[in-house]
Amino acid sequence: MSALAAWMLRCRAEVDRDLGAVFSDVWPVGFDEALIYPLTTGGKRIRPALCHAAAQAVLGSEDFKVARSPALAIELVHTYSLVHDDLPAMDDDDERRGRPTVHVAFDEATAVLVGDALLTEAFAVTMRDLPAPTAVRMVEELVRASGHRGMIGGQVADIRGGVEDVDTLLRLHGGKTGGLISCATTTGAIAAVSSTATDVAAALREQADLFETLRSFGMLVGLAFQLADDVLDADEDAEEGGPPNFCKLLGVDETRRRAASLADEAIAMVDGLAAPQRLQDLARFSVERDH
Repeated sequence: MSALAAWMLRCRAEVDRDLGAVFSDVWPVGFDEALIYPLTTGGKRIRPALCHAAAQAVLGSEDFKVARSPALAIELVHTYSLVHDDLPAMDDDDERRGRPTVHVAFDEATAVLVGDALLTEAFAVTMRDLPAPTAVRMVEELVRASGHRGMIGGQVADIRGGVEDVDTLLRLHGGKTGGLISCATTTGAIAAVSSTATDVAAALREQADLFETLRSFGMLVGLAFQLADDVLDADEDAEEGGPPNFCKLLGVDETRRRAASLADEAIAMVDGLAAPQRLQDLARFSVERDH
């Protein structure tokens, strides 16, 4: 097992444990089963991993406690988006990661409410045990990433269709995929800076350039991740037809090349941080994974 794989397993174990504790007092009785269900369907927890890696890159040491709140919040938002995307009104998927989707395992109304509850809880988690200036910045970042300027906007553009050129597709996935990934890296850095500051508000103002670097890094990795996804799905998408993706517009080889180029750009961007190795490894992983 590679060093990155071992680190990702530790990170996932931390995130899974913390997610399990978030919903320990669910009301009404019985709703907990549906609420926890989509959080236990597997996945690599790549967004929390990027959040923790960004914090560690800025701090220069490994500490999964520093970015715990934003990492959990981002995974909750990501999971809510999957629950709603699977609904009949959206992608109408009956299965995710080998298990029935929430609306199939329970019902549509429950799936809508599960997504709503996950999203709402994400904002509570974001502010937990953090200084007020940090909590405000975290919420601002999460709103920008998950709202109409980010993930929701990208999803609206996706379901409307009519995307026929690469630039529009990049804009779509910059919101739908890149928004939350760039939020992960930015909030990881915010958490790291806040954890060592005496005057948190002043430190956050002084490190504005650092946060923009991590935001740009996350956007590049998010787009590279989506390009790589399209390469992995190229054979299946060719058979199914459907809306344009990067492989259909660019060809598989050019899509693969652009994914690698974006990852390389991201890797170079954070080279001057205190301990960028894990963050850079995740950028490579985003385009070199086989599923």
